[in-house]
Order: sequence, then structure tokens, then C-alpha cells
Amino acid sequence: MSDGEPFGRAPSLDNLAAMAEAAFAALPEAFRRMTGQVIFRIDDFAAEDVLDDLGIEDPFELTGLYQGVDLTHRSMFDPVPQPSMVFLYRRPILDEWAAHGEITLEELVSHVLVHEIGHHFGLSDAQIDAIEAS
Repeated sequence: MSDGEPFGRAPSLDNLAAMAEAAFAALPEAFRRMTGQVIFRIDDFAAEDVLDDLGIEDPFELTGLYQGVDLTHRSMFDPVPQPSMVFLYRRPILDEWAAHGEITLEELVSHVLVHEIGHHFGLSDAQIDAIEAS
């Protein structure tokens, strides 16, 4: 879009899902293989009970969430866990993107996706931040 064109519609849930799929496909094959069976889901916002459980009052504060038993806590002797899920929240992602115009929406979606996959691998926020900084 050029500087003189008006803004189009905000990307839909399907648009963000396509961006997330493209971001995942662009990751190294070994990384994708290690991720295993994770379900990716795009919602406008986190559910109220999720926000309450996390102590978050403003739904715009949560751009993504990993839900499941991370790989470091799984055992072959445990019952089969529920499928691991990575949630990306469209409206908070769009809000963050609008506030930080120096990156593309695709880059932000990729960042949030990789961050949540990091939790699937058992990494903490601090560990993920350190990896991103290096």
C-alpha cells in the first residue's frame, strides 16, 4: 500500500492463521519436527477464564499463549496429555503492531508464534528473551 492509499480492512482471523502457517513453514525443518503435534489457533482475544487465571485485566495485554504440558515435563509413563495448543490473539497482535510500526505484521506474528513454541519446549519467558537478544 502506498502512502496515499487509505487503510484497508484489518486482517481477519483467517489472514492471521495464514501468516502463522507461513511463519511456521519458514522455520528450520528440524525445529518444526521437534515441535511435534501442536495445534495452532487464532482467536480475537483470550477467553475471560484464561485472563482471570493469568491475573490479566486488559485482554489487549496477551498476544499469545501456550497451553499444554511442555516437552520437558512429559513422560512416557504419564497418561496421554491433551493436545498442546498455541493461541495467537488477533486484536492484541494488531494493537501491538499498530503501536510498533517498525516491524511488519508478519514479523510480529512470527515472533509471537516462536515465543509460544518456546514455552512448548519448556523455556521460560526470561530464557526466550535471552535467546532472542543473542
